[in-house]
Amino acid sequence: MAISLDSLKSIPYFTGLSDSAMAAVNSHIFEKKAVRGDILVFEGEPAEAMYYVTSGVVKVFKTSADGKEQILRIIRPGDTFNDVPALGGVNLASAAALSVAVLYGIKKKDLETLSRDFPQVALNIIKVLSIRVQEMISLVEDLSFRHVNSRVAKILLEYAGNGDKPRLTQQEMAAMIGTAREMVGRSFRSLEAEGAIRVERNHIIIADYVILKKIAGVAE
Repeated sequence: MAISLDSLKSIPYFTGLSDSAMAAVNSHIFEKKAVRGDILVFEGEPAEAMYYVTSGVVKVFKTSADGKEQILRIIRPGDTFNDVPALGGVNLASAAALSVAVLYGIKKKDLETLSRDFPQVALNIIKVLSIRVQEMISLVEDLSFRHVNSRVAKILLEYAGNGDKPRLTQQEMAAMIGTAREMVGRSFRSLEAEGAIRVERNHIIIADYVILKKIAGVAE
């Protein structure tokens, strides 16, 4: 399918390409639509494609043998997922839609062809993968060194009151920070007692950004 040149240029892998190179890229792009709950990628299966989210929200997650879920990334419009597997190997994690979503995909073999034909694509791949490494290091640091209250506060700063981001359930928040849903509820009560948030009819309202940032360990 053909998509606009501006849309193509917004995909991290294809920035800096000439119009003729963009035309070649365009010939390999396919569209995929999903509704909340649709599984887009299954962990352990052979990787078939890399995806770019053009609208909606997607979660990338791993599931333990006993069914416990750990969310690794929340993917919003303008970002990609399944990058590393698409360059070789099997899917390292699963991915599911958190809302109605539209994705652009490019198959593994086509991405390999483009990286050979256009050196800029290969350079862009290196840049994207370096960002993925930084993201994983940040996740490990959060899970290893931050208190649960700090991790919850950090998520609230990123998601609360922002209409273009998904409304997360306590279970989804717990899966993002590697804890139980009950611990998220306790953190809400603790943060409310400290004056950082208010809980009104199951909605979280940030009452004091300064306090919440301090608890989250986020610089002003």
